[in-house]
Amino acid sequence: MRAAAILGLGCSLRNLRPFQTGQAIEWRIGLPGAADQADVILLFGGDGTIHRHLSQLVKLGLPVLVVPAGSGNDFARALGLRCIRDSVAAWRSFIAAPGAALTADKSNVRAIDLGIITPLSAAEDVISANAAPDSSRGTPVYFCSVAGVGLDSEVARRAAALPRWLRGHGGYALTLAPTIFSFVPQLMTISSADPAWTVRSRQPTLLAAFANTSTYGGGMKIAPLAEMDDGQIDLCVLGGIRPFKLACMFPTVYFGRHLKVRNVTCFRASRFRVQTETPLSIYADGEYVCDTPAEVAVAPAALRVIIAL
Repeated sequence: MRAAAILGLGCSLRNLRPFQTGQAIEWRIGLPGAADQADVILLFGGDGTIHRHLSQLVKLGLPVLVVPAGSGNDFARALGLRCIRDSVAAWRSFIAAPGAALTADKSNVRAIDLGIITPLSAAEDVISANAAPDSSRGTPVYFCSVAGVGLDSEVARRAAALPRWLRGHGGYALTLAPTIFSFVPQLMTISSADPAWTVRSRQPTLLAAFANTSTYGGGMKIAPLAEMDDGQIDLCVLGGIRPFKLACMFPTVYFGRHLKVRNVTCFRASRFRVQTETPLSIYADGEYVCDTPAEVAVAPAALRVIIAL
C-alpha cells in the first residue's frame, strides 16, 4: 500500500509515527500529483488545512483519513475522529484488510457530501443540484463543514488574527462576545432552487450559516440535524436579534437549543442563493471565500473519507 501524508501547520514527521506500524506501507510526504501515485491520504490539520486541499482531494478521489491537529477540528469530529487516538484506530481498521477497505460497503470508508460556493459575479447560474465545479465560469470553492455570512464572517475574520493556540482554546467565543455588540444586521435575501427559485428569507439578518456538518467554531451546534450524506445543505438564519438577547442565547448554540428561539429559522435544500444590500464576506471552514452575492450548493458524495467504527 502507498500512503501520502499531508502535514499541516505545526505538524511534523513526529505526528506520523503512530501510523507507521511497520507493515509494508510505502510513505510519501505531500499531496500526490495524480491518483496513481498513492492509495490513501492522511491529512494532519484542522478545518482550514482540509479546506485548502479539498479541490485536489476531490480530483484525486482517494480515501482520506483526517487526523485532528488544528485549532478547529469540527470536520474530524463529525467523522467520529475526536482525537489522534481515534484516527489511529480508524487507520488500523483500514489497513487490516486493505483491498476490502478500498471497495467494500461495510468498510470504514464512506462517501460524503461537500458544500460548494460560486460567486454570482463569476457565474450567474453555474451550479445545478448535482454540478461539479466549472473552471471556465468562475472559481467555485469546496467547503467541508460550514459557510457563514454576516456576524459569523466578521467573527471568523477577527479570530483568524488571534494566535493559533488561542484560536484552539475558545478563540471563536472570545471573538464573538465583542462582535455581537458592534455588528449591524443587513438586509439579506436567501432563495432556494426547489426546482424553481423561491425566496426563503428576506429580512435584516445577523447570520446565515450553510451547514454540511452539524458543528463549527469548535463545537457550536449551529445545525444539529445536518448530515454529510443526505445531498442537502442545512441553512440556519438568525434574524434581527437584539445584542443583549443574542449574548444570552449564544451558550445555547453549543447544545443546539437556539433553534427554539424566535427569529431563528432553518431550511434545507440542495442549492441556495444569498444576496445582500452591500457585499458581505463569506467564510467557510474559517477561511475567506468570496463576497456576496453567491450561490451555495451541495456536491453529493464528493469525498471519500475514512471514519471511526
